[in-house]
Amino acid sequence: MSSRTVIRGGLVITASDEIHADVLVEDGRIAALAASGTPAAEAFTAERAIDATGKYVIPGGVDAHTHMELPFGGTFASDTFETGTRAAAWGGTTTIVDFAVQSVGRSLREGLDAWHAKAEGNCAIDYAFHMIVSDVNDETLKEMDLLVEEGVTSFKQFMAYPGVFYSDDGQILRAMQRSADNGGLIMMHAENGIAIDVLVEQALARGETDPRYHGEVRKALLEAEATHRAIRLAQVAGAPLYVVHVSAMEAVAELARARDEGLNVFGETCPQYLFLSTDNLAEPGFEGAKYVCSTPLRPREHQAKLWQGLRTNDLQVVSTDHCPFCFVGQKELGRGDFSKIPNGLPGVENRMDLLHQAVVDGHISRRRWIEIACATPARMFGMYPKKGTIAPGADADIVIYDPHAEQVMSAQTHHMNVDYSAYEGRRTTGRVETVLSRGEPVITEREYTGHAGHGVYTPRSTCQYLN
Repeated sequence: MSSRTVIRGGLVITASDEIHADVLVEDGRIAALAASGTPAAEAFTAERAIDATGKYVIPGGVDAHTHMELPFGGTFASDTFETGTRAAAWGGTTTIVDFAVQSVGRSLREGLDAWHAKAEGNCAIDYAFHMIVSDVNDETLKEMDLLVEEGVTSFKQFMAYPGVFYSDDGQILRAMQRSADNGGLIMMHAENGIAIDVLVEQALARGETDPRYHGEVRKALLEAEATHRAIRLAQVAGAPLYVVHVSAMEAVAELARARDEGLNVFGETCPQYLFLSTDNLAEPGFEGAKYVCSTPLRPREHQAKLWQGLRTNDLQVVSTDHCPFCFVGQKELGRGDFSKIPNGLPGVENRMDLLHQAVVDGHISRRRWIEIACATPARMFGMYPKKGTIAPGADADIVIYDPHAEQVMSAQTHHMNVDYSAYEGRRTTGRVETVLSRGEPVITEREYTGHAGHGVYTPRSTCQYLN
């Protein structure tokens, strides 16, 4: 049975175009577009019609950095693949790329299989995986080749978290050399974890135990130093590099310099660094624990440089690094010792709306909104034009977005499985109204009409930005 939907009268916005057009969806894909009111558009016939008059019709968001069910610091991220992907849909995101984890002493395959088992049959939207490489050895390097062949084409390494995920420069170089050969993309958590651990120890010895010290010990200069080192290691290896969750202006400067040199270096930032600051980490009592994430929130003056980086394309992607822990019982593990607060913030539901607010506030254009949230992450991680755009042949991952609706972000109304909002009380303009995932309505006029198991695993090709 063929199923057809037509979306009429909206302003279709992609990374490259804005056009008042009707969109015909057939069997889960976009079949055609035609300028609204023309004979071609009026010839579209379908069982289901959606009136998008006065609304935006945009590609579903691609969030290329989430951590559902991630084990961390003796606990687990509070969103499962079921709750997390449902919340993503509510926020206008229709594809996530989550991180499968290799445990030290175990194979990549074992870690990837474990994440497939967590996700399969549970997701409301489509999903893919990156691979966290915690243990670089000859077997791991061979496995990287196999994973690239089967559509896991990006590998994350950590210069932070000694004893957990940490890789030294030699291990990083070997993995980068391998990715230079097999077409994979190395994603880097760039912070000097060895130096940070010394500063943590010294701060605790001085009795500095409150959440705000998390930001003070994870210094911006140590993010910049690690970013510089990662760039030069990638240059030696002849490999591309993608630096995740860039938070410091000094790190942006390192990326800009490398890109000016013509290197294949890319940068991602996250809404928390664009909208929150160390003021939040310093909230009284233990409230600051809600905002503990790594890289940490920075002083407010860093925000302008991050926005500038997004406008100049020295930063290309905004992902969430969604890694939620409840305040009660999880963040509280760090009472009296900030180093024991689980690192991570909820945000998968908030990203598209916060970035639309940035359009309203004049930080970015509408097309740049779609570029950094949909098209570029899809291209960066080998899913474009299947994902990230509205064009014939693309998956019908489509959001009807009301640019005038106002909302107040709150834990009372969000759908993420976490007991607080990092944006509690924030007023924003713009709201998701209807969401299609491969043509199926997941959110219908602000009601959840999707189901666990609709979302399917999406193998990826290699990065589409490489020379």
